[in-house]
Amino acid sequence: MDFGLSDEQRMIVATTRAFVEAELYPHEAMVERTGHLPMEVIREVQAKAIAAGLYAANMPEEVGGAGLDTLTWLLYEKELGRANYALHWTCVARPSNILLAGTAEQRERYLLPCVRGEKWDCLAMTEPGAGSDLRGMKATARLEGGDWVLNGTKHFISHADLADFAIVFMASGEEDTPRGRKKRITAFFVDKGTPGFTVRDGYRNVSHRGYTNAILEFDNCRLPAAQVLGEAHKGFDVANTWLGATRLQVASTCLGRAERALGLAISYAAERRQFGQQIGKFQGVSFKLADMAMELKAAELLTREAAWKFDQGTVTEADMSMAKLKATEVLAMVADEAIQIHGGMGLMDELPLERIWRDARVERIWEGTSEIQRHIISRELLRAVDG
Repeated sequence: MDFGLSDEQRMIVATTRAFVEAELYPHEAMVERTGHLPMEVIREVQAKAIAAGLYAANMPEEVGGAGLDTLTWLLYEKELGRANYALHWTCVARPSNILLAGTAEQRERYLLPCVRGEKWDCLAMTEPGAGSDLRGMKATARLEGGDWVLNGTKHFISHADLADFAIVFMASGEEDTPRGRKKRITAFFVDKGTPGFTVRDGYRNVSHRGYTNAILEFDNCRLPAAQVLGEAHKGFDVANTWLGATRLQVASTCLGRAERALGLAISYAAERRQFGQQIGKFQGVSFKLADMAMELKAAELLTREAAWKFDQGTVTEADMSMAKLKATEVLAMVADEAIQIHGGMGLMDELPLERIWRDARVERIWEGTSEIQRHIISRELLRAVDG
């Protein structure tokens, strides 16, 4: 594994960072204080992101994306992660790569408009009674006269209010397994405006202001078979094939925010004077900076290694879980210590630190809680012994 970056990777990092600082940072205070990202801002920044070649950069070249390898994509994600989440996710959208699992017709209808910035997608799995345990979902899809009829509720669905369609996972039957009967899952495309499909406002969230969540309700929502993504009853296969790297994406955006917080803490420790000297010269502060830098480096190395292994085809579930777990917990530590170094000013919204601190909390919950990541890691360790 080469720890150095290529000229192309350095150029992508520099271009993305410059865009974030020039086009996203200026809107952060407005979004944080209002909790709202106006459509005129979205369209303005989106147009600039498309012109800069940064929009939908996670997608392959053959569908209009940048065709980045996994490591380069995550370097790009890290730079975007420095900014308010609603701004970078909405204005510099990265459509879910699960859209690549669609048929040629589905790609034309759903994938390509998202790449061009004409549509947004959202992914709906979580339910009030089924978060980490997806097979515990209660929302159902049943075949009736050649159509599928969907019933049930999904919640915590990110940016569903903005999305033009949802990719929805539903329990579609049961199957016998060595551990007893388990639910089968099927994925569907559901367009906004489909009869029986309602999007309601979700919950007020302490993290990621401006980045909304919604409640999706399905009441005898009828869909033709052509709306199935992948094969019927094979929703888990689709998800496992196309969604694995999302944990690395979370890790990378966390690294960007942690690096921004550390940079602010270092600058403040060098500039702020107390008792006749820079506060960075006091051991109580200098050791914090050392620990923050060391832990951030460890998280970045774990994430880069997992990205490299992903492209080699050797990555394991534990590799990705370690990266996600370490990066999210390091972000929480770095944000907290950066505020401590700043003292009272760290909690004021004149600085981005209180936002980074608040935003850090959700990262240890979504895309698999820290407990789920530890379960995946320990399960892989034990399998090596149990055979």
